[in-house]
Amino acid sequence: MPKASELKKGQVVEMDGEPWSVKQVESKSPSSRGASTLYKVRFFHVKTKQKRDESFKGEDFLRDADCQRVVVQYSYRDGDSYNFMNMEDYTQYILNESDLEGQCEYLVEGQEDIYALLLDGEIAGIELPTFVEMDIVETGPSIKGASATGRTKPATLSTGLEIQVPEYLESGEKIRVTCATGKFSTRVS
Repeated sequence: MPKASELKKGQVVEMDGEPWSVKQVESKSPSSRGASTLYKVRFFHVKTKQKRDESFKGEDFLRDADCQRVVVQYSYRDGDSYNFMNMEDYTQYILNESDLEGQCEYLVEGQEDIYALLLDGEIAGIELPTFVEMDIVETGPSIKGASATGRTKPATLSTGLEIQVPEYLESGEKIRVTCATGKFSTRVS
């Protein structure tokens, strides 16, 4: 049973006996002493796609939905459809872009560390890994000696995701990005 503070995009929890997928998690730290951090979570019903917003304290427990987690590979995109393949029995699963809200930018073709969440044999959503490796497609020129400063510059990655990266990085380099925050983590050599 996960705490509200541990929820991630794509995770499926059970509320009122129904499966709900986490689409967005926002934390708010109150300014008064002794107050606990509040987590505002946007859910989508797995089957009906109904939207639901809830607020939780960090220590609140939620129940995992009774679903199967299988390792899948992101195969390819076909229009608004994203195709995944089960790595054990080669079953194909398809999700629409609307089902992957906020996750599409972290999908790299051939990526194998994704979990598909299956309810009654049908894909309900995916869980992204903690980090994903991507190439920098476009960024400004590197600045010598910039590693000593904490300044950043915008960069466009291979999936179209735009993030801030340290000034010493150049186009063509491979970096690791944190999926939960969309921030630069480290350069991959």
